[in-house]
Amino acid sequence: MRNFRNLDIWKEGIEIVKQVYNLSEKLPLEEKFGLKSQITRAVISIPSNIAEGSSRNSEIEFKRFLEISMGSLFEVETQLVIVEKLGFVSSEELRFIFELLEKEAKMINSLINKIKANS
Repeated sequence: MRNFRNLDIWKEGIEIVKQVYNLSEKLPLEEKFGLKSQITRAVISIPSNIAEGSSRNSEIEFKRFLEISMGSLFEVETQLVIVEKLGFVSSEELRFIFELLEKEAKMINSLINKIKANS
């Protein structure tokens, strides 16, 4: 069993959660149960699945949770594009979060590939 708190991908996931939560405060009140709820649930799923997967005994199971985490990351990215297209935030406001998401995706993908190579 791995200590997920020591994993850089988990730490980066927590930073993404913080940034997305800060951004979600800019969404209109009428989006509280729509986009805001959806995006915050999805972003929490990124580090949560990394943590859950790290508790698994097999590398194959860990890889599966990393893949779920990657799916959540893509979901968040899509929702942020929607938020921008709807005019709730500017592309400038999203730039840093998109950079974090890209870095996280590369790190998760790298770990997935490492697990595949060792299987």
